[in-house]
Amino acid sequence: MQTTKNFLGSLLIILVSFTAVAQNDEQAIPQQSNIQQYTPSKLVGKGQWDLKWFNNLYTETRSTFEVGRIPRATFFTSTIEVYSGVGNTKSWNIGAIVEIRSNVINDQKAFDVFKFGGKDGLARSGITSIAPSVKFVPFASASNFSIQSSFFIPLVDNETENGVFLDQKGYVWQNRFYYDHTFLGNEWQLFAELNSELSVGKAGNSFANNSFNLAPGLFLSYFPSSKFTLLVLAQHSQRLDLGNNFTQDYTAMGGGAKYQLTNALNVEVLYTNFLRGNNTGLGQTFNIGLRAIL
Repeated sequence: MQTTKNFLGSLLIILVSFTAVAQNDEQAIPQQSNIQQYTPSKLVGKGQWDLKWFNNLYTETRSTFEVGRIPRATFFTSTIEVYSGVGNTKSWNIGAIVEIRSNVINDQKAFDVFKFGGKDGLARSGITSIAPSVKFVPFASASNFSIQSSFFIPLVDNETENGVFLDQKGYVWQNRFYYDHTFLGNEWQLFAELNSELSVGKAGNSFANNSFNLAPGLFLSYFPSSKFTLLVLAQHSQRLDLGNNFTQDYTAMGGGAKYQLTNALNVEVLYTNFLRGNNTGLGQTFNIGLRAIL
């Protein structure tokens, strides 16, 4: 889909332009870099902007539904998050999330998702959901604990067409609980997340409607310098049946790195491998993201 390609290209140009302007601001360089200060637990202040563009490519050739190798299927998700601080206490941020997806099946190459178009009916792509979102700190004495609450509105007409899944056709109320702790010396940092998702809608429209998903995760980061960090992670996802007769779970582990490119902009790369699961594929994810604090 050419429109999607143009949209993502324009987004990259805008993000880089904003950070270039921020670099020209005559402000003192902070003692800590943004990758040290602004974990997902931390909120930006009034007049600041938190912009994130995260890209996830998941590809699988194994599945718990079948034995042995299966034809490769690849699912690409590009997520854009924009938040702005309100109030004078860094306790509230308001924003929005947009998700763009491109999926291919039937043993096509993983990078075919970046064509953003159909191939003999074996590929689908488009902007699939939007979500108004809010982040807040529930306890003034614990600025390292925050909650992000988002309500995803589906934009897809059909969840699956010609055997190609695109995205859920249902409303999702997502609540993410964030906590981080930096150890003495600022060389080690622990970040914990609990993601909960309540999926609602007509049962026949989506595999996930009328279910509740819990996904805890742990991230341990080591900072050789203030501008660079290495991390390892472990995640688990457990979907509970609330009337749709479908349950699902998987466990993944991986690692990655973050680097502070400028005072405002940082880049992160992540890799995860699905070690086990039930009613799910068993693949790998390759991720790259840009985040700017302006």
